[in-house]
Amino acid sequence: MVSQSVPVISKCTVFPEQKSAMGELKLSVSDLPMLSCHYIQKGCLFTKPPVPVSEVVALLRRGLSQTLSKFPPLAGRLVTDSEGYVYVDCNDGGVDFVHADGCHFRVRDLLGPVDGDLPEAIRGFFAFDGVVSYQGHFRPIMAVQVTELEDGVFIGCSVNHAVTDGTSFWNFFNTFAEVCRGVKRISRAPDFSRDSVLISPAVLRLPAGGPKVTFSADSPVRERIFGFTRESILKLKATVNNQKWEIEGGVDEAELMGKYSNDTLKYPDGRKIQLPWLRNPAAEISSFQSLSALLWRGITRARRLPPSKKTTFRMAVNCRHRLEPKLDPLYFGNAIQSIPTYAAAGEVLSRDIRWCAEQLNRSVTAHDNATVRKVVEDWELDPQCFPLGNFDGAMITMGSSPRFPMYDNDFGWGRPVAVRSGRANKFDGKISAFPGREGGGSVDLEVVLAPETMAGLESDPDFMQYVSGYY
Repeated sequence: MVSQSVPVISKCTVFPEQKSAMGELKLSVSDLPMLSCHYIQKGCLFTKPPVPVSEVVALLRRGLSQTLSKFPPLAGRLVTDSEGYVYVDCNDGGVDFVHADGCHFRVRDLLGPVDGDLPEAIRGFFAFDGVVSYQGHFRPIMAVQVTELEDGVFIGCSVNHAVTDGTSFWNFFNTFAEVCRGVKRISRAPDFSRDSVLISPAVLRLPAGGPKVTFSADSPVRERIFGFTRESILKLKATVNNQKWEIEGGVDEAELMGKYSNDTLKYPDGRKIQLPWLRNPAAEISSFQSLSALLWRGITRARRLPPSKKTTFRMAVNCRHRLEPKLDPLYFGNAIQSIPTYAAAGEVLSRDIRWCAEQLNRSVTAHDNATVRKVVEDWELDPQCFPLGNFDGAMITMGSSPRFPMYDNDFGWGRPVAVRSGRANKFDGKISAFPGREGGGSVDLEVVLAPETMAGLESDPDFMQYVSGYY
């Protein structure tokens, strides 16, 4: 359903330009647990196109039809057979396409004020608000909403989470933009193979009417985006790795030394430096793990937990390259697993940030082919939906990725000025990582916290010293 604050101008069903020859696509052990999650809701904010909105809507509708022919499962429906197996029937059932009137909003309204939370109005810019993925049995697997603004346009996409993960979502969105821009041959064709260990004979038994979300979507939360420049992230990473941080000529040597050996780097002004090996490059903590450790400490401190309280930091990881043999990088579907790292609140706060980052690094490094397969085996013994939420008041869940090509979307009138998400799958402790708007290695963290926890994080100097902007 669409928010009352954004009236619908028109709504129709868009069908694939060409009929699908795919038939059925079985859901995997990585897809099935997502049946209890909301549809993914992500979209891009653009300045006003140089053509009338009616032409933009026609272009997007036509481009969506062409793109669906390259992603047949998105135009299908979920089906559960008599034995309990769930699959996508690629039956060309079509997707919802909504044109909405948001002309009482300006681009700056969706960016949000510098000193305020993200505007709630963004919820109305997505279809299927609050819809659970299991309902893909009865609803379209995807909906696209185009909302015209006074000085821009927002293209929001809602996709069934049991059918796609973030990698597949953004590959579709990137392809959609390419097709609308007139590209004849898409650059990143999806891989629909189903011949890996993720395809299992195990059956997920679901209650009558389907599963429900495992968290309260109505609990009071605040939502902000904290921005981190490349420089502040490299400074944090150097601190975590006990390295000297020095930036000169736009190049940070501490960051680069972890990536080059016995090589020559040329600065823009022609100067050259030799970059030696780190003494122990395998022990280096990554920029993202450093950022995650900063959040773990800041949120734990803001929650004022007892020292003995066990905290959990969960990170969603891509398994495509972890499996042997590897999955295609553009494997379509979910190929993610959740890696938990545990530590008592007292340890998180009494140890230094490197210790926290080392715990996260150890968990991620250990999640290799054998571990991925063990997670699959454990799920097969007890098939269940993924329990998403903050059940004990001490959990943090990191999703999405700053590596996703969210800004590589030019529909014909330029790149997005911002990426925004709906309220799907949001609860106290949910963090989503986006590439920064300014690019160059910057990161934006979409942080959802209980109001009192957010206030504590905002007043934490250890956390805020690295934040370059929040809005």
